[in-house]
Amino acid sequence: MSKKTIVVCDHIHQDGLDILAKDPEIELINAADEPKETLVSKIIPLADVAITRSSTDVDDAFLENAKKITAVVRAGVGVDNVDIPASSKQGIVIMNVPTANTIAAVELTMAHMLSCVRTFPYAHNNLKQDRVWRRQDWYGTELKDKKLGIIGFGNIGSRVGIRSKAFEMNVIAYDPYIDPAKATDLDIEYTKNFDDILACDIITIHTPKNAETIGIIGKEEIAKMKEGVILINCARGGLYDEEALLEGLTSGKIAMAGIDVFNKEPATDNPLLDLNNVTVTPHLGANTKESQKNIAIQAAENAIAAAKGIAYPNALNLPIKENELPTFVKPYLELIQKIGHLSAQITKSAVKSIKIIAAGPVAEYIDSMGTFATVGVLTEALGDQINYVNAEFVAKDRGIDIVKKIKPNNSGFTNKVCVKLTTSEGTISIAGTVFDDTVQRIIEIDDYILDVEPKGTMIFFRNTDTPGVIGDVGKIIAENGLNISDFRLGRDSKQQALAVVRVDGIVTKKILDELSALKEFISVSHASI
Repeated sequence: MSKKTIVVCDHIHQDGLDILAKDPEIELINAADEPKETLVSKIIPLADVAITRSSTDVDDAFLENAKKITAVVRAGVGVDNVDIPASSKQGIVIMNVPTANTIAAVELTMAHMLSCVRTFPYAHNNLKQDRVWRRQDWYGTELKDKKLGIIGFGNIGSRVGIRSKAFEMNVIAYDPYIDPAKATDLDIEYTKNFDDILACDIITIHTPKNAETIGIIGKEEIAKMKEGVILINCARGGLYDEEALLEGLTSGKIAMAGIDVFNKEPATDNPLLDLNNVTVTPHLGANTKESQKNIAIQAAENAIAAAKGIAYPNALNLPIKENELPTFVKPYLELIQKIGHLSAQITKSAVKSIKIIAAGPVAEYIDSMGTFATVGVLTEALGDQINYVNAEFVAKDRGIDIVKKIKPNNSGFTNKVCVKLTTSEGTISIAGTVFDDTVQRIIEIDDYILDVEPKGTMIFFRNTDTPGVIGDVGKIIAENGLNISDFRLGRDSKQQALAVVRVDGIVTKKILDELSALKEFISVSHASI
């Protein structure tokens, strides 16, 4: 199998580079120090996938030279420097890394909130720069018992809510795209009435920037707020109307504002900087050592998945409009594609039908899951020829039935998804779920109950359930120079067992032959995700 080339266009943390360099199926080109003209004209034509940051524009010149590129990973949240429509026309999937800086953004929000209630930056400057000791000038207020309104209750907003509860605040969340239980399960009030948010003592916003949210807080909304309200924005510039914000701060209607993001950046001449009731930072939401490491790791892993055609996490231009789906659905789309890909690799035979089964709230999106599962299954046979646009058409042309079924949820899990693959050689059924919003797990393979992370290279060994098998399997793998990173075992009622062994390295025919020679052997296969 020929290697896929991933080009890193801008500097990322070394841990991300290490992941790319260690994958035996990836050829890494680190072009972060190359002149941009050389990068675009000489190196981009070699790439199957590119990782960019803000220093490299995905523009006409880039795309003209991106003859082989199937995906671009923006190592961060913002994609302002990426021409998404032009990329889509060229068939290039654009992905970002929206959750790697979650904790950094959450903690910066809390820092701004505390700075606003205690006017900390001004007290600091008064003592350190002016050398004035006047405690009486810096009476603040407390977070305890204040009502906090959170607009947008996703990864960041929900964690702000949790931390604010620890300060004994009364927290209310507004987000029409979440299950209210996500808030109420945290003992946080949920509202569908935006005016409830406007009545709060402190308001913080954590939404994406789109047509619906630009200027979501403007002059009319500020007029409805309490006198002396405090506003926080560590999300995206433009969510607050800056003219209305300036007016409200100048009049005193808004007591303080904590702002990390602006309409136009760098914001060195923004009139908000002239006010003495604003705490500001220069877009530092992702600026922690930990978040930079996380961004690099996730960007590398996503680039590898895209290069191998396994999945396109956080894709922004798929025809399914993944970015418009509720947040909790996205990990299931990725999971069911992985399950489909695993199923095809394990069976390695002609596919007759793909059955997608869903239970729980995620079942509402079974059509989208059907597309992702089909891509996962057919990628094994068709590679780059299959995509999210043509998947079900290709399946139909090949005589493959696609069946989608919603079942009552009696699994004990909030949601459960399953792919049952029927091939010329038999059937296989793999089911999974997602814990804590993002933790993907395979929970069943046929009749075997397991807990397997769908990641890496895996050996599937089915055997009679007799003593000593685990030791024999481990010995064979070790003698062939592979390290076992995880070992999971499931048993059924027929005195048979299924071992799922995750290994570091390439599974050779020699290993499979030696496993097949064990007297307890029933079947063995391997797959990579």
